[in-house]
This record gives sequence, structure tokens and C-alpha cells, in this order.
Amino acid sequence: MVSFFEASLAQLSIHRVGNKLQDEFYVLSDASLQIEDEFLSNLLMQYYLKPFEKVNEVYRFLHSSDLNLNELFHFSTEVFKEKGRFHEVSQQITKYLFDLTNHPKIKSGELYVAYFNNVQIEGELLDAIGIFKSETKETYLKVYPEDSGFNLGYEQEGINIQKLDKGCLIFNTDKEEGFKVLVVDQTNKSGEAVYWKDEFLKLKIRNDNYNQTSNTLNVYKSFVTNKLEEDFEMTKADKIDLLNRSMKYFKEKESFEMDEFSNEVIGNPKAIESFKSFKQNYEKEFDTEIADSFDISTPAVKKQAKVFKSVLKLDKNFHIYIHGNKELIEKGFDDSKAMNYYKVYFKEEE
Repeated sequence: MVSFFEASLAQLSIHRVGNKLQDEFYVLSDASLQIEDEFLSNLLMQYYLKPFEKVNEVYRFLHSSDLNLNELFHFSTEVFKEKGRFHEVSQQITKYLFDLTNHPKIKSGELYVAYFNNVQIEGELLDAIGIFKSETKETYLKVYPEDSGFNLGYEQEGINIQKLDKGCLIFNTDKEEGFKVLVVDQTNKSGEAVYWKDEFLKLKIRNDNYNQTSNTLNVYKSFVTNKLEEDFEMTKADKIDLLNRSMKYFKEKESFEMDEFSNEVIGNPKAIESFKSFKQNYEKEFDTEIADSFDISTPAVKKQAKVFKSVLKLDKNFHIYIHGNKELIEKGFDDSKAMNYYKVYFKEEE
């Protein structure tokens, strides 16, 4: 998705954001940094941009009434319009983030605001604003020569440049639609502090083929996993078979057609109607329209395939991987042992 082969770091400002619920404050630097060391600049580029190489979801800023009232959209517009205000705006961004630290588990940390030239996204070279926060600190060993041998030391509160905690890239394109925005958040995945994407940035995912593909697979997986058994008697093997058939459809087809998918994958008319109703409720709940036809995104399918489980777990003794014909596995109950069993048919061992 993102390439930074031709990118350069034009400006960088560093501030610190504390947690006001922990009686911490924010600290603003007086001026932006001048990075003269080329090696340091390359390290920073790797730290800031490399995590975005495999990010596919593109977001946009949103606001319920007026996009200009979205604070980060406003700040980004000001910087893209007048680069001379970069450091001043970076201070405003820091204060705004501090105001949102209203959960006791939000960690304090350094906030880096950067301006990049020539970052490539979707084949286009663009300027981009980067906002990054480092929360996790590590201790590093240092080995150095001393006398006729070596000695050991350590450095506390170091930052691992291979692990970006939080970040976003805001690209100077599609302003009328809320810019193109990419997000990374490696911490607070449990939802206890979703302030980064939902409260700080206020984003809505872009409704392109990647997200249509991903959303449809997510809705179908949720339908099979949580809803279908309310209306039908199903085994876990039945569920796995339905998930496998859906993944097979998305891997083999170039485009998605709702009626074709429903007939080929689900089959049962009553279940088809249940799925379409489930999809409509999802669209209303999450304010996301999922089209009845779209071109299938291969990267989205590959990502979803990793979380589509085809493993049948039996107590703590056995795992059965189901990849093919469900008719070759039967479920029963043994009265003498008072236990369930599965019977598996095969022609030869491999």
C-alpha cells in the first residue's frame, strides 16, 4: 500500500503527552528538530513509515455535520496550506490529544509530528503528515570494549524502532472527501482506550473494493458463527464448511454478486433471507453500506483467510482441520461411552 523509497523527512517536532487523570501534563518543545545526521534520518523513516507498508485499510476524516469541525482535518488543512505553521500546529495537535486522555489506562509518551515529501500511496507520490506516539519503553544492553576485553552496560527507557505503538499518515489528496488516512495502533487493542482512532482522529473507513470485500466476509463470518444456529440445527463442522465455501468463492471469483454468492454458498432459501436481513441490520448499526456487487480485492481475501477458522477442536485431545467435502465427516453419539464422536472418511494417508 505505502512505499517510502523516494520519501524524505522534511520537518519533525517532538512533544510529550501525559495523562491528566494521573496528574500528568503535556510538554511542548519550542522549535522543530533539524535532523542533520543521515543515518538517524533513515532510522526515523524506518520507525515511522515501515509499519504502514502492509496496511491496506484507507480511512477518511469525518464529522456528523461539517468536515471542517473535525479537529485533525482542520489541523492537516492548515499545515498543507501553509508549511511555515507546521510547528505551531504540532503544538495544537499535542494539546488536543492531551485533552482526550480521559482514561486511566492511557499511557503517557512522546508525540512526534512529522512532515514527509514523496510518500507513495496507491501509485501516487504525495506529501504526508505523520503523527506518532511512543508509549512502550525498553531496556537495551550495550557491549563496549574495555582494557583487554569487554564490559556491559545498559540503557533504560529506550525506544524500539521496530515497534511503533501508534501512528497515522495523512496524505495531501482527496481533501473534499476527508483526505486519505492510514492508521496503526499496536496498543490498547482491547477497546479500553480507543481514543486514538475514534476520538482523536475521528475516522471512517473508505468504502472501496478492499473494504467491501473485507466487510462482506466479516458480516458473513459473524452470521455463520453467531446467528445461523438460532434458526437451524448445526454442528461446528457445518459452520466450518460454510466458512470454507465462502472463502473458496472469494478466492475463485473476480467479482461478488449477492444472489450468486447466496445460492452457491448458502443454498437454503430461508438461510439466504436470514443472511440478507443480518447484512441490512449490520449496515444500519455501523452506518456502512455494503454493495450487492463489487470487484473482489485479493489482498482483503488473503487477510481474512488468516482469521477464517477451519479447525474443529475436540476437548483438549484432537484438532480436526476441515478443508474439503463436509460429507466425509459424520457426527454421532456413543451410548456406551456417553461421548460424542466424529467419523472421518478418507482414501489414503499422506
